[in-house]
Amino acid sequence: RAFKMLDLEDFEKMFSAYQRHQKEMGSTEDLYLSGRKVKELSVIDGRRAQNCVILLSKLKLSNEEIRQAILKMDEEEDLAKDMLEQLLKFVPEKSDIDLLEEHKHEIDRMARADRFLYEMSRIDHYQQRLQALFFKKKFPERLAEAKPKVEAILLASRELIRSKRLKQLLEVVLAFGNYMNKGQRGNAYGFKVSSLNKIADTKSSIDKNITLLHYLIMIFEKNYLDVLEVQSELQHLPEAAKVNLVELEKEINNVKAGLK
Repeated sequence: RAFKMLDLEDFEKMFSAYQRHQKEMGSTEDLYLSGRKVKELSVIDGRRAQNCVILLSKLKLSNEEIRQAILKMDEEEDLAKDMLEQLLKFVPEKSDIDLLEEHKHEIDRMARADRFLYEMSRIDHYQQRLQALFFKKKFPERLAEAKPKVEAILLASRELIRSKRLKQLLEVVLAFGNYMNKGQRGNAYGFKVSSLNKIADTKSSIDKNITLLHYLIMIFEKNYLDVLEVQSELQHLPEAAKVNLVELEKEINNVKAGLK
């Protein structure tokens, strides 16, 4: 009579020996599978590999997407300029390639950084493609930096050549220079522009507080008043004077080199 009062179906479900066996078997299988987890293969320097993984996590692109972007010169604009600059730091070196080639049959086991470097090394002229793409992205910025400087130099140069007042000013300076050097280096047809700096250093033998520059200004105020308006013909000169020609030449040479 007790059996009639008991829910034996529920009892069997809770305490079935078969069910326990199945659960035990499941646990055994889990242990077996976990024991068979594939160990990642990494032959790249640990620090470099770690930095590479950090970069890839920022890119948020698969290796194939990166590969296609490089091959197609990033038509979809997937690769930011700063990311390309970082990618250039992780170009596979020959030692990396040699090590990775030895394990290419184990590509599925490769760690993320190793697999990335291996797959990128399979792209023909990978480094050159990256450099060309980076140059392409950087070009508008370089142009924007150099163009105003070049324009300032060109405009100031044209003003210097065309200025009639400047020409007259220099004629007066040359006349005084020839007179001072009479009998030695007189009758010169011209002088170096750098020689103009000496005007402020040449002092009067009567009053040391007066220089040749002061005297010239007095002469211009007396006989060539119009020449003192020379600045109105050289409006772009102050801007051009700010340009560092050595740095500008370096920038232009870098652009030329990148275009080759």
